[in-house]
Amino acid sequence: MTYVHQLNTPLGPATASAEDDALTGFWFVGQKYYPAKTGNWLQKPGHFIFRRLETWLERYFTGCNPLAEITLDPPGTLFQKKVWAFLLQIPYGRLVTYGEIAREFAAREGLASMSAQAVGGAVGRNPISLLIPCHRVVGANGGLIGYAGGTGKKAALLRLEGALRDACPR
Repeated sequence: MTYVHQLNTPLGPATASAEDDALTGFWFVGQKYYPAKTGNWLQKPGHFIFRRLETWLERYFTGCNPLAEITLDPPGTLFQKKVWAFLLQIPYGRLVTYGEIAREFAAREGLASMSAQAVGGAVGRNPISLLIPCHRVVGANGGLIGYAGGTGKKAALLRLEGALRDACPR
């Protein structure tokens, strides 16, 4: 059974999903790849995973690195799950490029190379926004590209983490 909870965040409404004892999804409402089939999901805002998530979000949006224990179980292909595991290793407040992930992925998998575009496709389909920090991945030139929630949200998240600073006026 998939349980669901609607939350309000400083960046707008979001939907979380859980199965058993794991978070399976966290999406900003209306973002790209928002789940289409939610008709059989059961509203259960009191589920312990959602209470942990609310604590995590409260810490995160007050500028603290939220170290709360939440079991994550995103649905996806083996390749996607391996890429998402890389994302979980990106430290709070740090940025990496799609190319850096592709090179590291290839090295760990014993491959001659890996396409940054393939990595980007997996990053973009991350079903657990924020907690699997796909917002910390940027283009080769540092550009804020490829965030399913929109580049405005990506910029706001990176500013909150201190990873992105607006240029000061001269």
